[in-house]
Order: sequence, then structure tokens, then C-alpha cells
Amino acid sequence: MTAIVDASVLVAALADSGPTGVWSGSGSAAKILIGPELVLVETSNILRRLERTGELSRLEATTACRGLHRLELTLFPFAPFATRVWKLRGSLTGHDTWYVALAEALGGALNTLDRKLARGATGPRCDAIVSPRP
Repeated sequence: MTAIVDASVLVAALADSGPTGVWSGSGSAAKILIGPELVLVETSNILRRLERTGELSRLEATTACRGLHRLELTLFPFAPFATRVWKLRGSLTGHDTWYVALAEALGGALNTLDRKLARGATGPRCDAIVSPRP
């Protein structure tokens, strides 16, 4: 089974030992992880921000980043999705549009912690799966 994941899910799986992290990690453990190439940059940037704000120690952030690089992720380039990404621009951020366009193209659901996106931004033609509230 495959899981199309965004950066929020990867960060939680790699750096959150609470219920959200457990859900994120267990939800993708036995699956093939799929994401746009953007997911690596976005995840790294979130880990950087969490370290700078003190929410993660330097060691925790570095360990999470190393874990990210060890994940078996199938990554997709931007160009094949550019047209759909542009069409979705009215209701989603540029980053979110790429995740959604990928999920639509693959006929799968997007695994995300972004409840706003999951609640049904206008335009996406894919489902979104979010963690239950802790």
C-alpha cells in the first residue's frame, strides 16, 4: 500500500513522540511513501525552524533530519504537475497544490496534519487523511 505524505506528516513521524507522531509513524510504516521533491526541502525547513525556536534540540533536529534522508521515499518532479498546480492556486498554497496534484494523479489520498486542507479546500479532487485529534 502507498501513502502520499506531506511534510507535516514526515516531521511528526520523525520528531514527535506524542500521539500525532505515533499516528504519523504507524500510518506510513508499512507503506511505500510518496511525495513531491518539495517534501524534502519543506521537511528540512520545518525541522530547522523547530530547532531555532527551541521546540527541538540540536541533537533531536539532526537525528530527525538524518532519519528523513534514510526514508525510502518515491519522489516526483514538478514539471508533470505544473498545469494542475497552477489551476489549484486559488484555494491552496503553492506547496499544498503540488501535494494535491500528485495525490490526484496517483488516485490516492493525501496524508497530512493540515486540517484546513483536509476540511475541503475548494478544488482538490483527492481525499485527505488526517490524524485523529489527541
